[in-house]
Amino acid sequence: MLKLRDLKALALAGLIAAGLCVQSGTAKAAGTEELIVAGGCFWCVESDFESVKGVKEVISGYTGGTKKDPSYRDVTKGGTGHYEAAKIIYNPSKVSREQLLHMFFRSVDPTDAGGQFCDRGDSYRTAVFVSNSAEKQLAEVEKAEAQAVLGKKIVTPILDTSTFYPAEDYHQDYYKGKKIVVTRFGPKKQSEAYKRYRQACGRDARVQQLWGSEAPFTAKY
Repeated sequence: MLKLRDLKALALAGLIAAGLCVQSGTAKAAGTEELIVAGGCFWCVESDFESVKGVKEVISGYTGGTKKDPSYRDVTKGGTGHYEAAKIIYNPSKVSREQLLHMFFRSVDPTDAGGQFCDRGDSYRTAVFVSNSAEKQLAEVEKAEAQAVLGKKIVTPILDTSTFYPAEDYHQDYYKGKKIVVTRFGPKKQSEAYKRYRQACGRDARVQQLWGSEAPFTAKY
């Protein structure tokens, strides 16, 4: 039986071959690649991965469902099939897809099928989206590796990529916004409101409990 490292090597070889075969696409032309994941609140995924060296941008959005051009209200009330997702645009010469997937699984609670942390419902579930067999194989290997480390069943599905709809402008870079918003903590700058929300939601406490020293982002908060 092939070991995880052997499967990972095969998957990486497949990704290289797939990349050589692809002749079009804005991301390739710009020297970047994309990884779409769902990890609960997209503000948090955006904040985490925009801190990674080699990641150029993270876009909050919606994917995986059937409704065309959904709004935040559409997605969060349910029935669209969409996930709150994040498109990670990265430079593969500085950070690999493998590394990003490794960090992703350890930045969420992949054992939770009902949402993430305080955010419940289908739109807050975790997922990894792939566009070819090599990407799928690599995601499956990283999922299996994470499950072996965690010692618990990971329920995060590996799904085929579908149309990604960017979220409304006010969701983009929310974690560093300066606009004043009204929250249950009183009027706050978006950046401060985000920190309060993240702490109150228990995201980092749960990730730290699950992953310990393997957690890549909890030290930020």
